[in-house]
Amino acid sequence: MPRKKVLAANWKMYKNPSQTRDFFRDFLPLISGNDRDEIVVCPPYVDLPTAIETAKGSNVAIGAQNLHWEKEGAFTGEISAAMLLDVGCTHVIIGHSERRQHFGESDDVGNVKLKAALEAGLTPIVCVGEVLEEREAGLTEDVLRRQCTRAFYSISARKAGKLIVAYEPVWAIGTGKTATPQLASQAHLVVRGEAAKAFGKEFADNLRILYGGSVKPENAKSLMAEEEIDGALVGGASLDPKSFAAIVKY
Repeated sequence: MPRKKVLAANWKMYKNPSQTRDFFRDFLPLISGNDRDEIVVCPPYVDLPTAIETAKGSNVAIGAQNLHWEKEGAFTGEISAAMLLDVGCTHVIIGHSERRQHFGESDDVGNVKLKAALEAGLTPIVCVGEVLEEREAGLTEDVLRRQCTRAFYSISARKAGKLIVAYEPVWAIGTGKTATPQLASQAHLVVRGEAAKAFGKEFADNLRILYGGSVKPENAKSLMAEEEIDGALVGGASLDPKSFAAIVKY
């Protein structure tokens, strides 16, 4: 059975609640009845209630861009899985390259966040990927193996059920460079191999692995045609309703 593709929007630090409402007003009619794939939008925390309310009754799920691994506590500025669930989130992005690059998040932090998300019943989208120096030094596979091994550490296949992985070559994010569909496919095979070691072959065969890195309406179709690519994590192109709808309708 083919894996159901996931098209996820990561809005990063863009849009306020009224802009969020406008986006959904324009976006939802464009993708109405499109139930071939799963569609997820991940806005900033302050926009979550508006997004959830505006998307209610549609085929669009709402996710957060991050979470804290503890259930509650003295962690100023942080948000827990339980809080996300309570407002109506179903998904959460974990370990995005910008969290690693700007906020020093390690693979081990990704692991505890993944455990917290799975424990709470959220669907985690765990990000892995290499930077340009690593790609040029031929280290892509080593980096992906290390990131996956640490992210999946001491999680059982039974617990990992909802896991989604996103491969984001960091050199292709917001640079306009895109990994060719073939390069992306090779990276996805490495990730699937690591998932098979951690959770077993059957789990790995069903695992959805998304591509993220300058996905646009122009390249979405060729990326989605690859057997190994199970969807996309879309940054800049997801901020415009027409552009994200075009990607969803690849």
